[in-house]
Amino acid sequence: MVTGLVVVGVDGSASSLAAVEAAAREARSRGAGLRVVHAFAWPATHVLLGPSPLGPPEGGLRNAVDRLVSEAVERARTVAPELDVSHVVVTGEPLTVLEAQSRAAELVVAGTRGMGGFVGLMVGSTAVRLAAHGRCPVLVVREQPHADGPIVLGVDGSAAGQKAVDFAFAEAALHNAPLVALHTWTTWNAPMPAPQDPSVPYANPPGALAEEEERLLAEAVAGRQERYPGVAVDHRVVRGGAREALIEASRSARLVVVGARGRGGFAGLLLGSVSQALLHHAHCPVAVVRGAGESH
Repeated sequence: MVTGLVVVGVDGSASSLAAVEAAAREARSRGAGLRVVHAFAWPATHVLLGPSPLGPPEGGLRNAVDRLVSEAVERARTVAPELDVSHVVVTGEPLTVLEAQSRAAELVVAGTRGMGGFVGLMVGSTAVRLAAHGRCPVLVVREQPHADGPIVLGVDGSAAGQKAVDFAFAEAALHNAPLVALHTWTTWNAPMPAPQDPSVPYANPPGALAEEEERLLAEAVAGRQERYPGVAVDHRVVRGGAREALIEASRSARLVVVGARGRGGFAGLLLGSVSQALLHHAHCPVAVVRGAGESH
């Protein structure tokens, strides 16, 4: 029985077909249906959509769209023949269309760059903006995942990041994958623990700051291992920058999961610098999960 919905955006590019394959695997593992969505912006330009009177009957923009959607559906069924696959062509701008589709989905999947991408860009604007505005987790398919690699979860200890923790544990359970819970800190962004001797402000023994960060990581993932007892978790506390550590960890990962904004984010920003850096530079797919209560 199909109980959920995974949405994937397609535009005929190689990147979007890779996204279709990833979306099909996600839908299969979840027991969900897959909806292939194409945003058709051409009607707004008043260009002739049907075949030209001087061309073949199979020509024209609308026929081309039908072919690319059919190719995407067949690609999904090649990955998961038993999958319930539907498709829809919606007139509108891609971000607007996919954001609307995300309201009824449990996951939206997108490729890094579409047919309209500028040469030299590592990730298209639609993928980045969708990660910021999507109403559900957004999976952006970059390089091919390492099938035997772990799921890497970026943990910052923020309340907003708890949704990302939940998503990562659920993904690890769905795919029978190990989970690396990675937390980074520096002396600039780590909260100073209370001094052990109140008469000496800010006095702490060597290593107290690192121990505080290890405690923060343990608290951030607490309770999930009881809920997902089959998930093997590797706790890693790294002194250094989050972007560098997560990008390096992505080299051997099947997926990196991060929140949209961390504890150091500026109010009003929809997407933080760490999640943006991963969307541009990670060596595997990246899932961006918005926190509860974050504005859209």
